[in-house]
Amino acid sequence: MKSDQDKLKVQILEHPERIPVHVAIIMDGNGRWAAQRNKPRTFGHKMGVEAVKDVVRKAGEIGVKYLTLYTFSSENWRRPKTEVAALMELLTQTTENALDELLQNDVKLITIGRMDGLPSKRHAIIQRAAEKTRNNKGLMLILALNYGGRTEILDAVKAIANSARAGIIDPKDITEELFSGFLYTADIPDPDLLIRTSGEKRISNFLLWQTSYTELFITDTLWPDFKRNQLFEAILDYQKRERRFGKLSSHKTG
Repeated sequence: MKSDQDKLKVQILEHPERIPVHVAIIMDGNGRWAAQRNKPRTFGHKMGVEAVKDVVRKAGEIGVKYLTLYTFSSENWRRPKTEVAALMELLTQTTENALDELLQNDVKLITIGRMDGLPSKRHAIIQRAAEKTRNNKGLMLILALNYGGRTEILDAVKAIANSARAGIIDPKDITEELFSGFLYTADIPDPDLLIRTSGEKRISNFLLWQTSYTELFITDTLWPDFKRNQLFEAILDYQKRERRFGKLSSHKTG
C-alpha cells in the first residue's frame, strides 16, 4: 500500500510540465513552534534545520530546479545578540555537516545577499561549500543570507548608475531584462511559487522584484512541522492554478 507521501508524489509527477521550476520559501514560525513546547527559540531553529533537509531532498527528487530559502534577512540582525550568534553557528555547522549529502545528491549551493556583512569566519565556511558544489548539475539551492529585497534593488540601481556614468550603459537602453541582470539573482528565473509558513500574510522584503507574478501559497503550518507532505501539497495546489501574467483566462472568450 502506498503511503500518503507516495500518492502525493505520483500525482505531482503525472504533470511534470506543471512542476514549478523555481520554488521560494519564507521559513517562518521556529520561535512560536518552540514556545508552544516551552523550549528556547534556538531549539525551534534547530528543528527548523530538519525541515530544511527534508524539503531540499524532496524538491530535488521531484524535479524542482531552483529552491530559494529566506535564511537570514538583513532585519534579523535586530534580534537579541545571543539568538543571532546561535543562528550563525547553526547555519555554518549545518552547512559543513550537509556538504557530503549536497555533493552526493548533485546539489549546487549558492548565496544571495550582502555576504560581506556576515562574520568573516561564517562567510568563509559557506563560500567553501559553494565552491565545492559549483560544478553540480542538480537542484540549485539558493540561501538568502543578510538579504533584503529593497537593499537588492538599491544595489542594482547603484551598479546601473555607475555603469551609465562610465559610459557602459546608455540610460535609454535600460529595460526590465537589463535591470534583472544587475540583481543578486541574475541568471536565475523568477520564482514560480512562493511558500510562506506560519500563516503570516506578507512577503517580508523577500524577492520584491522577482515575485511580481509569483503564485503564493500561505500555510498555517509552523516551519519545523513543514516537511515533504506539506511541500507536495503546496506544489499540487500550484499545479491546479492557471498562470495568466496579466492576460485573460484561457477559459474565457470574447
